[in-house]
Amino acid sequence: PKYITAKYTIVDRKTGKEVEKTSLLLASGFWGMARHFQYFFELTAAYCWCLLANPFQNGILVMFYAVFLTALLVDRAKRDTDKCRLKYGKYYQEYCELVPYKIVPGVF
Repeated sequence: PKYITAKYTIVDRKTGKEVEKTSLLLASGFWGMARHFQYFFELTAAYCWCLLANPFQNGILVMFYAVFLTALLVDRAKRDTDKCRLKYGKYYQEYCELVPYKIVPGVF
């Protein structure tokens, strides 16, 4: 498996001292294709369920869940990227170069 060993610091709440921690940023398997590849499957299921309700006959409102979930997960992926950039710094940048796509490999 491919991974990046990332180091970061936290402040211990009890002592107030900075403590260095280590995490692994996985860049193989599903997470080697996209950083949030699990969202792709969730969105696929949502669109399938909504399309089964036949929006052409029953109106566009039946697509609300899928569209809402898309907006929610795209925003969540952006917030997660921002958070990880702050936490891991250069290690996360290296991870983003290895895994350039957020949700859909080759697209976004």
